[in-house]
Amino acid sequence: MKVGIIGSGGREHAICHSLKKSNKIDKIFCFPGNAGTSDLAENVDINFENFENLKNFIIKKQIDLIIVGPEKPLVEGIVDYLKKFKIKVFGPNKIASKLEGSKIFTKQLCKKFNIPTAKFGIFETKSEAKIFIKEMNYPTVVKADNLAAGKGVYICNNKLEAEIAIDEIFNGKFGKAKNILIEEFLYGEEMSFFTIHDGKNFKNFGTAQDHKRVLEGDKGKNTGGMGAYSPSRLIDDTLEKKIIDKIIKPTLNGLSENGTKFCGFLYTGLMIVENEPFLIEYNVRMGDPECQTILPKLKTDLLDIFEASCDGTLDKINIEWIDKKSICVVVCSNGYPEKYETNIEIKGLDKVIQNENNLLFHAGTIKKNDIVYANGGRVLNFVSLANDFVSAKKNISYSLETLNWSKGFFRKDIGYKVIN
Repeated sequence: MKVGIIGSGGREHAICHSLKKSNKIDKIFCFPGNAGTSDLAENVDINFENFENLKNFIIKKQIDLIIVGPEKPLVEGIVDYLKKFKIKVFGPNKIASKLEGSKIFTKQLCKKFNIPTAKFGIFETKSEAKIFIKEMNYPTVVKADNLAAGKGVYICNNKLEAEIAIDEIFNGKFGKAKNILIEEFLYGEEMSFFTIHDGKNFKNFGTAQDHKRVLEGDKGKNTGGMGAYSPSRLIDDTLEKKIIDKIIKPTLNGLSENGTKFCGFLYTGLMIVENEPFLIEYNVRMGDPECQTILPKLKTDLLDIFEASCDGTLDKINIEWIDKKSICVVVCSNGYPEKYETNIEIKGLDKVIQNENNLLFHAGTIKKNDIVYANGGRVLNFVSLANDFVSAKKNISYSLETLNWSKGFFRKDIGYKVIN
């Protein structure tokens, strides 16, 4: 069987790594992949935003299954497009992908179906938004409605910061903005809750805690993710039932009223306030770097899970896990999330010990003449599985010291809430 993975990040390398374990797969293609996936698969230099060229390659190479990693092609309708040509695709269709593609779509769904979330206002102009923030309590949250690679959320501590956020969003920092979302700040602890769906059935797919801010102590600007740990320290049977009954099931009912079903990974971003879940956002794919902490713990053949999702047979699959803790620390190029250099050689990767419990997933890397270069903001993902979080963190610290890459940086406090 031939499988194709769309994307080039740490998430896609982790997916590629898990699929490589399946004895049912003869070949994996990555579009375009990175230096890490090139050791496991054939990287194909195709712009996956050109759906027609991608489709032609898939048909020519007779690829049996396509897995879509990032959100942008999902929101733009790649699943609908490829299915027209009888190509099997894992991921949600264009309508269902609006859960991530439009924060306002999701907020309106919350309002209609009584899904617990922060109070909010939607505004079409700078002037309307700026009038509203005069009466707000601070901190408050200002969000771009459209996709923003994890960076379109501003936690504003005063009116001036809120005005700057409004100006940046409406001035096009994240693309053309027709609307802006302003919502109350919730005091609690964040949690990422993952499920996998086939349009009729869904199953839990782990929990994690992401660290979005660039600096230690959860300070500084938002990033695509500086690290994560799994499982969340908050999850128990009672909270899980509340999340499913109050948030996920009503959302699926809302999509059904919109004439669609959900297939693929659903990432439910939550704020837990006094053991009650509030929806912060949905992502319609695995999180990055949460994926890198969850997939290495999977016992079940990932290919079987993807195929069951596509075929509507998830109820027949028993998803099994390794009972270990997992941490991921992301190494970024100096300067990220602002300006940073590219095409910087990374030396010493061959010295980093890798095994089933200590993994290195590439993100913003490229290989030229067997030399690995950093060509992105988030560059490498160090992952460790252990019986406890302290041991996992120690393993990662040793790997980071071994690499000792002077052109990059990382947060030293990833997992601080579960490590004293």
